[in-house]
Amino acid sequence: MFTSIKLIKKHSARFACIAMVSASALLSGCASGNITGASAAVAQPVVRPDNIYVYTFAAQADEVKLDGGMLQKLKTQMGGSSAAQKQADDAAQVREQVANQIVRDLQSMGLRAIRSDIPAPADQNVLLVQGSFDTIDAGNRRRRVLIGLGAGKSEVSSSVQIFYKPAGGAPQLVQSFTASADSGKAPGMVETAGVGAAAGHIATAAAVGGGLHAVSETKHAGVSADATRLADAVAKQIAQIGVSGGWLSSERIKG
Repeated sequence: MFTSIKLIKKHSARFACIAMVSASALLSGCASGNITGASAAVAQPVVRPDNIYVYTFAAQADEVKLDGGMLQKLKTQMGGSSAAQKQADDAAQVREQVANQIVRDLQSMGLRAIRSDIPAPADQNVLLVQGSFDTIDAGNRRRRVLIGLGAGKSEVSSSVQIFYKPAGGAPQLVQSFTASADSGKAPGMVETAGVGAAAGHIATAAAVGGGLHAVSETKHAGVSADATRLADAVAKQIAQIGVSGGWLSSERIKG
């Protein structure tokens, strides 16, 4: 009897491991940041800029789409804030996060990036990074966790312009493009439960899948995570301008 119990525990642990590894693989690598519609370079900087000035992207609070789930609406109401205030808070958070992350990414590549909201010095060769948000959509967390596969996805997108201003000269457009990021199409709990169900351990798979989805949702979904991915994509696009101009090694580009 004791031996049988040990075998059951052993196999349960094994199936839990299989479910966790398989579900983890399904949940990873789905979300991404993308650059589309990049224009041909108009003014290509061929010298390394003294500084790269990153400006806070413009955003309208009333364009922000809050989480459509009932629980999130209740949380907002119980917290004593209105939907309009939550929209304004989310817009401000995304604006700050994207600007700060672009600066961090560029600095990690060895570039002199500066967060700024004032005109750049006239006596410097600089790149200017400007933009405006087109979409800040929190999606629906409940649908992402339960259904997945793109249902209830969150999304952030922006129109970005890169200018080069030579010392003593006027800014010239280098490139414009659209940057976007979303929570991806990872399968929800209904799909990932099938991993364990195939092994005959539905309860174990559901528990493991639920835990993994909670972790995945915290790390990889929502406008905050999307904002980080969008900023990473913008920084890489700026770095590519440096590679094309010959003042940045491709080896310095992260990821």
